[in-house]
Amino acid sequence: MSIDNQARSGRPSMARTTVNVEKIRKIILEDRRQTIEEVAKRSGVTWSSVQRILSEDLGMRRVAAKFVPRLLTKQQKQGRVESCSSLKEEFQNDPNFFSKVITGDESWCYGYDPETKQQSSQWKTPASPRPKKAR
Repeated sequence: MSIDNQARSGRPSMARTTVNVEKIRKIILEDRRQTIEEVAKRSGVTWSSVQRILSEDLGMRRVAAKFVPRLLTKQQKQGRVESCSSLKEEFQNDPNFFSKVITGDESWCYGYDPETKQQSSQWKTPASPRPKKAR
């Protein structure tokens, strides 16, 4: 019996070094939407090593953006509040205000969103917030 390691054929894995981990962290922080293939191409590290570095060493996972009804700026929200307040004021001054308003039956809007769910996914750490995407 011996406590020494036996010599083995093949070379040891050198891809998961601190230098490569930092290199991949910088690449991901530049653009979190990159795929493993793109990161592997830019870093010169194999696909499987990049995947293990991202998931095990950096603790990241790929998540899709969460759909929210609207992403409004503070100015847009304030504009909506002001227009609703003015309509309310008009109605209080003139009870027949809504009888003067012309409405249509239906309106159709075509929404074009070229980005798929997979395209909107990005890498995130457990501490970072989930990305949002307006419907």
